Amino acid sequence: MYTTTTAVKTYLGISGAGDDDLIDDLIDRAQAAIERYTGWVFEAATDTRYFESDAVVDSVLWTGGDLVSITTLTNGDDDDTEISSDDYRLLPRNAGPPYFGVRMLVDTTTTWDFDVDGEVSILGTWGYSASPPNDIIHACIRLAGYYYRQRDSQVFDVTAIPGAGVIQIPQGIPADVRLILDKYPRWVS
Repeated sequence: MYTTTTAVKTYLGISGAGDDDLIDDLIDRAQAAIERYTGWVFEAATDTRYFESDAVVDSVLWTGGDLVSITTLTNGDDDDTEISSDDYRLLPRNAGPPYFGVRMLVDTTTTWDFDVDGEVSILGTWGYSASPPNDIIHACIRLAGYYYRQRDSQVFDVTAIPGAGVIQIPQGIPADVRLILDKYPRWVS
């Protein structure tokens, strides 16, 4: 989870435990909305992913843009040879994570090998970063709080003009949250 029930309750000024299950559910919904909107998973997880030969272009294995770190990189040869970290670089070279590719170095004898099962595997940490950035945590708190307050509202996603004292209830994700999320455009291969 990007945030805690306690953080959302503090934001909302709630002290009791009566709505804890609801707030937990709203945090999950806010996190899912953030991930859908940005295309990023901001909470890293360890996993093994497999890549076929079409993922390699000009000695670069394209991972899809959400690699935080590599634990083990294994070639697809008969011996499932582990590729040394001295033989490759993560891309982009001077930025990241997240990394979007693995470039085999030209001064190494190691090459991508897809002879046996057609797959190179990466055991690594996947996501945008090892932990969510602070502004994403804030966006999740803010959005979960917005969802919580929305439950008591009699109107949703409307603009009214009662006597020109305009009342606006934002549509979808509130504008301040969108401003935060728009800083995280999805890398597209």
